[in-house]
Amino acid sequence: MKLNFTKIGIGNPLLIIHGLFGSSDNWRTLGRQFAEKYEVFLIDLRNHGKSPHSSEMNYDLMAIDIMELINAEGINHPILIGHSMGGKAALMFDKKYPNFLKKLVVADIGLKSYPMHHDQILKGLNSINLNTISSRLEAQKTLKEHIKEIGVQQFLLKNLYWREKGQLEWRMNLKVIEKNIFRILEKIHIEKSFTSALFIRGELSNYIIEDDFNEILKIFPNGKIQTIHKVGHWLHAENPVEFFKLVTEFID
Repeated sequence: MKLNFTKIGIGNPLLIIHGLFGSSDNWRTLGRQFAEKYEVFLIDLRNHGKSPHSSEMNYDLMAIDIMELINAEGINHPILIGHSMGGKAALMFDKKYPNFLKKLVVADIGLKSYPMHHDQILKGLNSINLNTISSRLEAQKTLKEHIKEIGVQQFLLKNLYWREKGQLEWRMNLKVIEKNIFRILEKIHIEKSFTSALFIRGELSNYIIEDDFNEILKIFPNGKIQTIHKVGHWLHAENPVEFFKLVTEFID
């Protein structure tokens, strides 16, 4: 699948992939910072952002999509950064294409499987009737009945766009995402990877807990784990300065 992406900067290649319900737009600010030293590719994964929709969605296909982009752009040994679902896609890429990445950065996600925890988000998104609403404000009023956090509301509503005058549409493929949500939560099975890897966790997030450290470092003997304090799962948005610092210290 030919993924949508934005390319900025000059230097060694650095690819960034977003999380579930997100898009490359979420990374534009940090992307511009990285682009001062690197050639940055901000990527929309399948069924997200401006990339094509597909009835199939799993990490194996996401990894293949990324390699297709790499081959099409003539990229050699890139640094790959992935957040949440994008982190698992990056882990799968490392599994399928061993010794290909120069470095790997995984933001607030582990290899393990996770229990279903997107019920309220999916319920909220499905409660928005795109045939009757006429503004983003109307969509937000409906969404906030299910999701109280304003930041999460705004993040999700970035997916809305005007398909034509008076008709809002989702950029993401909501039906396929919902149908395949169990695949997004499944474990990435890697026996051993010698890729130089950095796992960054949010102190207030439960996606990577201290009990996970030994397993991660056993699989990634050339890996390390860093914690950003006083932030949750959206660590790169909550403390972009510290996130940028940790990543640049690792990849430079």
